[in-house]
Amino acid sequence: MPSAVAFVPARAGSERVPGKNVRELAGHPLVAYSIAAARESGLFEAVVVSTDSEEIAGVARRYSAEVPALRPADMATATSPDIEWVRHMLDLLAGEGRTFEIFSLLRPTSPFRGADTIRRAWQQFLAVDQPADSIRAVELCRQHPGKMWVIEGDLMRPLLDQKPGAVPTHSRQYKSLPEVYVQNSSLEIAWTRITEQNEIAGERVVPFLTDELEGFTIDYESDWEHAERLVESGAARLPVAA
Repeated sequence: MPSAVAFVPARAGSERVPGKNVRELAGHPLVAYSIAAARESGLFEAVVVSTDSEEIAGVARRYSAEVPALRPADMATATSPDIEWVRHMLDLLAGEGRTFEIFSLLRPTSPFRGADTIRRAWQQFLAVDQPADSIRAVELCRQHPGKMWVIEGDLMRPLLDQKPGAVPTHSRQYKSLPEVYVQNSSLEIAWTRITEQNEIAGERVVPFLTDELEGFTIDYESDWEHAERLVESGAARLPVAA
């Protein structure tokens, strides 16, 4: 089996849900559930949290994740690309004599993604007929880009180019539009070799279709409240964090 490391990115600067990575959901910090899922999967030689926060680092270590060093501040802004901190972390580990063929990103914002989900994606990634660069979690898009607009001054135009003489996509029924998928934060798995090209996805990306709550993402306060209701009602299960 290829050697693999799981990265759990958990910077401190969340604006939409402040402090979400260490905020407790059902008795444990949010970040703990991604750590637990990675460890339970049995696929990774190391589970590593990348954070710019001493507080989050302490929580991560308490739940048996590694934090080799804090993420530099210039790699922890709201606009910092993932490739920067991924390469930073791979370089740190390589400096310790630890190299990996595969890395996975398991973001804390998807607490209902469990070990079974990760194993299913892993098997799909390695089973494709022709070698892929990565696999990424996606789900069917509910807000179709064919009905999206860009505002320019006092007017707006369709996001997508329209065919002359055809019914505009914004005036068509959803069912008549091509299926479009949007990524969610559940998981990504990739060969580390693609980071040499300043990439974390590559060109050959396999779709991993998340099922039901696997792709549930906490991006807003209302999402957090929904997650609490799902857990309290028994409609969703969290990985066992300890």
